[in-house]
Amino acid sequence: MHFKTIFKSLKNKDMLKRVGVILGIIVAYRLLAQIPVPMGDASTFKEAVSNLLDKSDFSSFLNLISGGGLASFSIILVGLSPYITGSIVVQLITKAVPRLEELSNDGETGRRKINQWTRILTVPLAIMQSIAYIFILYQQVVGANIATDFTPTAGEWVLSVTAMTAGSVILMWMGELITEQGIGNGISTLIVASIVSQLPSTMATLGASLTDTSEGMLNLFGMELPFNPTTFWIVLGFAVAMLGVIYFLVKLNEAQRIITVNYAKRVHGNSSYGGIKSILPIKIIAAGVIPVIFATAFLSLPALVGQVIMTVDAGNETGAWLVQTFSAPSASNFATMYPDGITGQWFVYPAMYFLLVFMFTYFYTSIIFNTKEIADNLQKQGGFIEGVRPGIQTADYLSKVVNRLDLFGALALGIVAMLPFITDYIFIVVTGAPIGLSISGTGLLIIVTVALENLRSIDSRALMITYDDFGDELED
Repeated sequence: MHFKTIFKSLKNKDMLKRVGVILGIIVAYRLLAQIPVPMGDASTFKEAVSNLLDKSDFSSFLNLISGGGLASFSIILVGLSPYITGSIVVQLITKAVPRLEELSNDGETGRRKINQWTRILTVPLAIMQSIAYIFILYQQVVGANIATDFTPTAGEWVLSVTAMTAGSVILMWMGELITEQGIGNGISTLIVASIVSQLPSTMATLGASLTDTSEGMLNLFGMELPFNPTTFWIVLGFAVAMLGVIYFLVKLNEAQRIITVNYAKRVHGNSSYGGIKSILPIKIIAAGVIPVIFATAFLSLPALVGQVIMTVDAGNETGAWLVQTFSAPSASNFATMYPDGITGQWFVYPAMYFLLVFMFTYFYTSIIFNTKEIADNLQKQGGFIEGVRPGIQTADYLSKVVNRLDLFGALALGIVAMLPFITDYIFIVVTGAPIGLSISGTGLLIIVTVALENLRSIDSRALMITYDDFGDELED
């Protein structure tokens, strides 16, 4: 990274404008998270939301990527989840239908059409999800007798669903506006902003526990410090472990296989072209953080369906099975779902999660890294890999390389996604209860990966902006 160049580029008005637009969108996004859904008194839904977060892993994931929008019952309650689900569906259909696959390979025009279909599909998905969540929350309110005199009218239902759907569409639009600025992926940036926005409350809770000296003070090198000794050592241990995980994630995200590409020398009149060597870098995790986000959203939907079924029919066995099977074991539901300690059921969700991350890594890499298209482009440009014939053999060679890299990358991503469950398992064995650090896996992986991608985009744009300055320096 050229950090000097990045700082130098901030003197450019265009660069400042782009950064300012992104910061402004993030601020507007956080303001939207404070606007409540127009259905009765929003405070009456707080307890219902709390109960729902404990019962549904999809709700917890939704609250994470919406920056606490679910917990605050705001109009961005469904957040970016419909857009993510729509992307999964469209990409699956694209790979299944040959004509659509040809369209996706048809350059920028084809990709724009597919993106437009994803936007269109997002709207009905947002409507269905909004209806489901309002229905579940209202039934929670009625069941808990929080507001027995509150009965929403048909107009209030329509207004609430419309507001939540509009909130989801606005977030999708904001993400695309960020992407247009050329500094990272907008949807990923909003998700990171959502995760980071919840850190202050987590730090405040941790700080209160750390300064609670009711059980004694920390004795360090003969000095008594105003810290809780147990919490201090736990925090220190996890801080060291988190630094190690971040270092591993950075190395994993930056690791790549370099393939040397030779270009044949061509003579045209008195001029000669080619005869040079270039490189084709292939990242170990070309799919980035997308497989983890896709796997979490895809795996968590059945739990939401089960919750809807149980809301309608409390004794429904199918709904209970869906909630039991597709709810991630966590600190919030461990006591109720596993009163007798760890059972075989505890391992079902982590196993399915690992397999989905593994599969989505291969699937998404095949979408963004089309070996046949790359081989054709190399052949057209007179490029070839030493010892490999141009055309089909080059495509086969690249496919073998990518598949081998994907094997390691998918396993590494799966292990990182398993960190919360591994940590919880250790604490259950040692202390009898999980500690519940879900952000250590999915959240931390999203933050690190997106931060590196955005920093790389900023670096590239900074080099473009300051290119003329380098030329002037050389002339001087």
